[in-house]
Amino acid sequence: MIVPTEGISNYPILYSFRRCPYAMRARLAVVASGIVCELREVVLRDKPPEMLDVSPKGTVPVLVDRDGRVFDESIDIMFWALEQHDPEKWLIPEQGCVAEMLELVDKCDRGFKYHLDRYKYPNRYEDTEAIVHRTEGYLYLEILNSRLRETRYLFGNRVALADMAIAPFVRQFAHTDIEWFNQQQLPHLQAWLSGFLHSEIYNQIMQKYPKWESGNECVVFP
Repeated sequence: MIVPTEGISNYPILYSFRRCPYAMRARLAVVASGIVCELREVVLRDKPPEMLDVSPKGTVPVLVDRDGRVFDESIDIMFWALEQHDPEKWLIPEQGCVAEMLELVDKCDRGFKYHLDRYKYPNRYEDTEAIVHRTEGYLYLEILNSRLRETRYLFGNRVALADMAIAPFVRQFAHTDIEWFNQQQLPHLQAWLSGFLHSEIYNQIMQKYPKWESGNECVVFP
């Protein structure tokens, strides 16, 4: 919903970029929590000075809460939202615990993401062979597929934080060459990803918004 600037309440501000998987996971948690934010869609090649003022590293997502606290790590934003309101119990998995979920997410962020970038954008990196990094990334997909053999989601039969923190990155990997991905022996992972891509919450966070600039109308999210 877009409202005139003069009608803005004191919402938390979320700087985001629609296709960034880190920003996607933050928006997913905001939607799940039911917290209302002002969404500021960023164009990465033309970042607004307001965002850089609060987070000079210049990456999305960035959240500024009502008290002026700045969160510029996606997992921190997920916890910020879910610790306030977690009606779907993303922080209370059916199996395992938060620490185990974060361990699996960390393997995504520190290992899988490295290979994903070099598979998807080989021209950005020197001496990079995309197929080599696709093969390395595939090893993480096999771990996820193995976890999904017995349960619908990564930590039980209902969605939890790990699913929503990891799915945006698997989506990006899969869509680098979707025909190849669909041919792999990853039936449980493929079904899990398909469920994510056809979910109401995914469609909600992937709505398109215009580039934000100072003085624009306020985008109230979700």
